[in-house]
Amino acid sequence: MLRFAIFLFTLISFTPVFAQKKVKLKKADEWLGSVKDGQRFDRVLGNVIFIQNKTTIYCDSAHFFKSQNRIEAFGKIHITEGDSVDATSNGLSYDGNKKIAYLRKNVVFTKLGIATLYTDFLDYDRPKNEARYFNGGKLVDTTNVLTSKKGYYDIRTNLASFKTNVVGVNPDYTLTSDTLQYNSKTKIIYFRDSTTVTDKEGGVAVYKSGFYNTSRKESILNLGQIETAEYKIKGDEYLIDDASKMYKAKGHVVMTSKEENMIIYGDNSFYDKKSGISKVYGNAYVAKIGDALDTLYITADTLVSIESKDPKRKRLLAYNQVKIFKTDMQGVADSLVYIAIDSTIHFFTNPILWSDENQITADSIRMLLKDKKIDRIYMIANSFVASQDSLENYNQIKGRRMTAYFAGSMMSHVVVEGNGESIYFPLQEKELEADNQTYKLTYITGMNKMICSNMRINFKEGKVNNISAYVMPDASFIPPHEIKEADTKLKGFDWKGKFRPTRADVVKNSR
Repeated sequence: MLRFAIFLFTLISFTPVFAQKKVKLKKADEWLGSVKDGQRFDRVLGNVIFIQNKTTIYCDSAHFFKSQNRIEAFGKIHITEGDSVDATSNGLSYDGNKKIAYLRKNVVFTKLGIATLYTDFLDYDRPKNEARYFNGGKLVDTTNVLTSKKGYYDIRTNLASFKTNVVGVNPDYTLTSDTLQYNSKTKIIYFRDSTTVTDKEGGVAVYKSGFYNTSRKESILNLGQIETAEYKIKGDEYLIDDASKMYKAKGHVVMTSKEENMIIYGDNSFYDKKSGISKVYGNAYVAKIGDALDTLYITADTLVSIESKDPKRKRLLAYNQVKIFKTDMQGVADSLVYIAIDSTIHFFTNPILWSDENQITADSIRMLLKDKKIDRIYMIANSFVASQDSLENYNQIKGRRMTAYFAGSMMSHVVVEGNGESIYFPLQEKELEADNQTYKLTYITGMNKMICSNMRINFKEGKVNNISAYVMPDASFIPPHEIKEADTKLKGFDWKGKFRPTRADVVKNSR
């Protein structure tokens, strides 16, 4: 008697659960018994309705295999899952034991109020709350349209996973990838593989990981590349705000110019798309590629690139602690401007340039590049050129304005315009013999001092060779024994050789 009571209690306890597993026919206009492949089934026609728990299946007709708890439905199929899922198709096979609906042909699967999935082949796994398609599908919501060959949609989390030939379309951009995920509720795209994003202006970005909030138009991305109108930008991490058109890159930033042989490096950068201004800072330097090893490097606290449809407005700015290095030229300044259209570099605030043994200073300096080489240097106001010879004498030239001309990589001559002054120590060499060996003795023959409004100084192998003066020069030659130390320096002379930068000073953190 006790055993019977336990059995009865167990049967009563599990009967509701068992009943939940069974598909029930709620309604049909016609109900016919039939046999297929030796199995009995009910053929139901007209306004057919099946239910299982919260799932309701509507169709025009069906084969109901009651013993197998299975349905083959035909015509217009409509499935509802409470107030969250609504799906339609032209064909359905439903396994009531596994609770999996196999929807075929013109499938429209909707997570109500969130997103709609279109495909011809969809498996809806109710226990897993997952909809899977495997032969092409399209997910649509209020913000994005994403298509792919295969896809998985988690109904509880609203997370869709796309695989193979993924294409996303948005009013602001188009993206292509092989793998990505998208949350249709939060509108966030998660990059899981290399993804190319093209905006409506034609800008291109390539990302490998990270996420993008398509509703707020913000993102944090890792490892990829952003492409602006004039640059390709790479970094370890990206912060993107499409709403304000601000794009930031952090870590090992590399900006490559599309039009010029120029690369900008730094730790951090941002790009303001509205203004076309890019800024790089933190160990920032630029490499202006020349011939072979003849590259011009520029470093500063901050480098700024200004884009413009007007070529005359395009420029690169460097400011605070500017240093440049080229095999035949080095320099320092507080700031500089590089203007691409005429290949000129403008140096401002205490600029100093060094070419071979020559030090060049002025209130401002303008360098003209031609065929990727230095063609001439314009010195404006308080111009001064000085060099130290082998005997540590300082040859000096000063004037209101000066222009230094170059031949190859060396200074060929300097033209002084206004208030010209010069000091020049001619050198002579004499051969001496001692202990059966020949020695060369270098000595000065005196000191040439000249004052003239305009003059020209010619150089040979980077050193002063001779001076030509114009318009009534005041010149004097002082023999060596009459030279006074106080007379060996022109007013304003200041030798700054200790500030001359090396390549290591300019090229930061070798990349």
